[in-house]
Amino acid sequence: MLNKWKKRLSIFWRGWGCSIVIALLIATSFKSAIADWNDVPTGSMKPTILEGDRIFVNKLAYDLKVPYTTWHLARWDDPKRGDIVVFFSPADGKRLVKRIVGLPGDAIAMLSSQLWINGKAAEYETLDQKIVNQIAPHKQLNHLFFGEIIAGQTHPVMITPARPSLRSFAPVIVPERHYFLMGDNRDNSADSRFFGFVERKQIVGRATAVVISLKPDEHYLPRWERFFQKLL
Repeated sequence: MLNKWKKRLSIFWRGWGCSIVIALLIATSFKSAIADWNDVPTGSMKPTILEGDRIFVNKLAYDLKVPYTTWHLARWDDPKRGDIVVFFSPADGKRLVKRIVGLPGDAIAMLSSQLWINGKAAEYETLDQKIVNQIAPHKQLNHLFFGEIIAGQTHPVMITPARPSLRSFAPVIVPERHYFLMGDNRDNSADSRFFGFVERKQIVGRATAVVISLKPDEHYLPRWERFFQKLL
């Protein structure tokens, strides 16, 4: 009986088994080193990214890594201020998505929820209501929405005045080859204010768009208007 199964296994391997394994290696290597999508289960990046979004991650945005590792084969760019990136948390190794606000050498501070970069305060403006309205009306309550302007670009942020949070801290200098990351949902985000700076090698890639979006609390109905939406 054992010899019979060995023979069948050998025939399968010579026929389809080897091809299937190679195909799986190619597919997983592609996801590991070139492009992937990332499920977002939390609201730490609201209103930019919502719970139930699947975001496209360009893993070739900055460099080429050995598949399944953080080892760099080549590097042609570095993350920019304002980029949304996927990275491994220095606290527990989990994959997270946040926005880069501090580059190596920057002095980063906050005062009453206002971000300061190298001694200059970020500017804030009224956020486009179309962005706010992508959040269900009952989930907009008790929140304030703004467009935060840093490096000449505007991105959405959300604050919750009634929620206890770290809204002020003295200037910190971002070390070489490290970055300071924050969630756009400023009062409900575990980010560099809590787990510290993120090493360059821990950054997986740049998140550029929402691929699909589902409503977790409404039987996973699709949010059609968010499909293939570019991330600001």
